[in-house]
Amino acid sequence: MSVALAAGTAGASQLRYAEDQTPAIVNPLFTSSMTETRVAELLFQSLYTDDHTLAAVPQLAESGELSADRQHMTVRLREDITWQDGSPFTARDVVLTVKAMKDPATASTEAARVSFIADLRESGTSAVEFDFVRPELRPEDKLTFKILPAAAVQTLPVKRTSPFRLNPIGTGPWSLSKFNDDNSISFAANPGYKGVDGKDDVGISQIVLKEVADKNYQAKLLLYESVDALVRVLPRDLAMLQSNRKVELYPYQTNSWWYGGFNLQRAPFDDPKVRQAVSQMLDVPDMLAPIGTGELITGPYVPSSPYYNHATKPWPHDAAGASTLLNAAGYQRGSDGWYKAGKKLSITVSAHRSLESAQEVTINLQSQLQAQGVEVAINFLDDPQWRQQVWRDRNFDFVLSQWTFDRNEDIREQFYSTGSRNLTGLKDAELDKLFDTARSTADPVVRKATFRQVHQRVHDDMPMVFLWTLDSYAALSTRVKNVTVHPFAFFTWANEWQMQ
Repeated sequence: MSVALAAGTAGASQLRYAEDQTPAIVNPLFTSSMTETRVAELLFQSLYTDDHTLAAVPQLAESGELSADRQHMTVRLREDITWQDGSPFTARDVVLTVKAMKDPATASTEAARVSFIADLRESGTSAVEFDFVRPELRPEDKLTFKILPAAAVQTLPVKRTSPFRLNPIGTGPWSLSKFNDDNSISFAANPGYKGVDGKDDVGISQIVLKEVADKNYQAKLLLYESVDALVRVLPRDLAMLQSNRKVELYPYQTNSWWYGGFNLQRAPFDDPKVRQAVSQMLDVPDMLAPIGTGELITGPYVPSSPYYNHATKPWPHDAAGASTLLNAAGYQRGSDGWYKAGKKLSITVSAHRSLESAQEVTINLQSQLQAQGVEVAINFLDDPQWRQQVWRDRNFDFVLSQWTFDRNEDIREQFYSTGSRNLTGLKDAELDKLFDTARSTADPVVRKATFRQVHQRVHDDMPMVFLWTLDSYAALSTRVKNVTVHPFAFFTWANEWQMQ
């Protein structure tokens, strides 16, 4: 490990960026936030990555050969890659990483990303043979998960508490220098880094992640030149930053959308009439207005997606219609709310404490529902509570959150009956058949049409109130040159950035 940087000291080739919270661990097997995803982009690489047109190109791979039936692929690996501790990158690293991700006892948050792989094996030290569950049209689009060194994953299952979480070793542009006492993390340029197409030079020698818990203060730090980059600018700060000659704004489009998710395994939200009634009580544009601009959505894709079904009509904001639905579900309006069998209709809204703008949205949501007779409590959860209550115990009524996807936009695990990320508990056999059809076809036209049917059916099932996708802007000091922001992972092309 190199000597840690003084986190508050700026240098000609040091970039400081702000995050709401510093990740407690660094291990791509257990990524649970976009903050962790961004750190992974600094430290690790994948077999394939995105070029600037978002087309998959080899990164740790040298080339790939797909069989005629599209169920097998041989990936030849680059032989000029070394880990940051100097050891060679080999096929064993790839095989053990995938096996660790697939091992149920590892409980990797990224397990769904390798579910399309039936088996794999080493072919010498510099090639890996993959067998797929079914024919894959473009498997390189899915071979974009981060690869870990064999030493970190050779003992299965891998635990979150593994020492690797504090001493990660990757092949990426930077290495982790130190977790600093002020909750910042220091990174140093990896002298052995090998990029794509011979782009081996790293333009920024030092990076510091600074924790700035108060999101309202981050823009001021950029203006005061205490940080050089903000991942996302609050809408109310856009005009202020745009007028500053030392700041450059970079718009980018994420595959990210907000939702409110019902617990379909808990009454009364197992009744679709109740879910639809709650949806019709909400004025979604009014909920969006205080936190920024964006596009309202009717289903589980962003509007720019080829799978988005633009023919799907949004549920109306209709108080009278909501009342009719609740009456049909057996509720009667009393003087202080809605009642069924003597029990008042109430909802506890759970949100992750670190979710940007969650407080504004939940308070607005609470106000709207209470004005129409629904009792609403708000429960903000920190990361351990979120994992325990929402993901492990499914102990919630309604969660406010967002999903962020890569360009594959694979929503199967969120809505398939046995999906690993199906937190609402949705079970729909016809929807499962649509997902199976989309997975089995090699015809992109059929795939697109099927996913548009998925969009419509998920909308009709109403496991979630689909809200919006936000317009996003990053802000960087004008001292940072040659900037292109990756729309999903942010730092994918940061090795090309330069500090003036």
